[in-house]
Amino acid sequence: MFNVTNNQKQAHVIVCGNEKGGTGKTTTIMHITIALLNAGYKVATLDLDTRQQSFSRYIDNRSIFATRFGFDLSLPNHFVIQRDHSDYVSDQENNELKNFLGVVTQIQAEHDFVLIDTPGHDGYLMRLAHSMADTLITPLNDSYVDFDVLGQIDPDTGNVDALSHYARTVREARRQRRIADGGLLDWIVVRNRLTQINSRNKAAMYNSLNSLSMQLGCRLAEGISERVVFRELFPKGLTALDDLDKLLPDTRSKSSHLSARQEVRSLIASLKLPIDELSKKRQQARDAFLEKQTKPVDTIGM
Repeated sequence: MFNVTNNQKQAHVIVCGNEKGGTGKTTTIMHITIALLNAGYKVATLDLDTRQQSFSRYIDNRSIFATRFGFDLSLPNHFVIQRDHSDYVSDQENNELKNFLGVVTQIQAEHDFVLIDTPGHDGYLMRLAHSMADTLITPLNDSYVDFDVLGQIDPDTGNVDALSHYARTVREARRQRRIADGGLLDWIVVRNRLTQINSRNKAAMYNSLNSLSMQLGCRLAEGISERVVFRELFPKGLTALDDLDKLLPDTRSKSSHLSARQEVRSLIASLKLPIDELSKKRQQARDAFLEKQTKPVDTIGM
């Protein structure tokens, strides 16, 4: 599935980000994590959402389910950036930044992939994570309410009038990457919760996203449909890529499981995750970039 040689141990950093909640970020990044683990890669995961921590709960649920029923389920090396409770905001940010840089320094040379889940709001750690990403995945519900996080639409023509805050944040992250190593951040906008029925709104959304993607230089991919199975698997920590016939023998919706699995596999293929000879240069540049991040204000001074 992926082109990774045994002597290449420089982590490819995948960041899942969107400033709007409820877009399927946690479900998306968890399935990518399990796909990479099942393919035999060493994977570290990092949860930057110090409040919600849905990604961490998903992984905890998986560990609990495996222990309770005696299943051997693949798990990543997971890390969480805990909230700092210092009296001053500046102290909180500096302590959390120090924790983040320490974790990243530890894991980036020991794994093939590092996957980072970011909170659904702007912040210094979110921006720093975007700046160090090799691949950025932005899940987006197929709705103009969610589209607004990227661009503002003229209601009469459907044309994109202006970029929204998150799109400008990613553009700045790309600028930071070019400064760091001259490389490009591969940005994929993933359309989640697609309906199975073609509609005027679905077609209009595609046209708007296609137009915006040419302005932003991002790629479009179809992700996870509105399927009950994805919501049902979260409490158990399971994914559509697991052997659900074995793990959940009493479940009847096997056709839905198969369709969900195919959707995830198609998404993984569309990401085109590379690890090549450029990885070492990216790694060295990322090390130099992180060494300069001594103050949170450095990541938000735009």
